[in-house]
Amino acid sequence: MRNAALKFICRDVYLRVERSDTPFTRGYNAGQVIRVPVAHGEGNYVADEETIARLEGEGRVLFRYAAPDGTLDPAWNLNGATNAIAGVLNGKRNVLGMMPHPENHVEAVLGATDGRGLFAGLTDHFKQAA
Repeated sequence: MRNAALKFICRDVYLRVERSDTPFTRGYNAGQVIRVPVAHGEGNYVADEETIARLEGEGRVLFRYAAPDGTLDPAWNLNGATNAIAGVLNGKRNVLGMMPHPENHVEAVLGATDGRGLFAGLTDHFKQAA
């Protein structure tokens, strides 16, 4: 859905990592706060109450928009996403859908490296699977 303020947002945001036991998050610690960029006008994650309850109950929410200290504060949920959801897993837990762009924060020369954990975790996962 369109961002709550109906404006394009291009800036860094903070995400709280909800779990560290998935291939996508094993490069992080649960509760860790990372800084990654967003660049979107349609980043407002919305679903009906039943879907949100199922995602939450099944532990499929991996990232949430948060304040720098990790608290969930509506002021830091820039696009208005339901339950501050920034990243979710599909039912088979093999696909991650997320709006922020961790791929843009992997090289120190470009300014930040908080996105590396996502790719490090995936690399480790596939090494172990081989």
